[in-house]
Amino acid sequence: MLTDFVLASLHHLLVFGLVAMLVAESVLLRGIFDRNILQRLAGIDRGYGICAMLLIVVGIARVVYGIKGHDFYLHNPWFHAKMGVFVLVGLLSILPTVRFLRWRKALAANPAYLPDTAEVAKLRGLVRFELILLAAIFVLAAGMARYGGL
Repeated sequence: MLTDFVLASLHHLLVFGLVAMLVAESVLLRGIFDRNILQRLAGIDRGYGICAMLLIVVGIARVVYGIKGHDFYLHNPWFHAKMGVFVLVGLLSILPTVRFLRWRKALAANPAYLPDTAEVAKLRGLVRFELILLAAIFVLAAGMARYGGL
């Protein structure tokens, strides 16, 4: 039971960390850009990626070692929907990551570099959409916990 408690706690902390990093990216993408902001975005996005990878590892550990057992998860349509949305968020996050890396490289080559405002606006919208999808994951998680393997 202690293992399940630790895994559930880590899972929740990582999810909230993921949300916090996406909110930080969204806030930084709406402000005035300078060298410092571009470097912060790249660092936050790196943390976001690490958090997401750890979340996957802890999530798999919950399925394998958690108190509910793997049958609860594998036969639960809410779980499959939740995983599908999580994968979608992961795929959508590739574009901002690639852009932030390009911006950091451009900044290294030219200290006065600033990205195009239209590109920034597009990324801001994408990050906000990811946040909406994360909210959907919370709803699906509640359904998963309450309605099990319906």
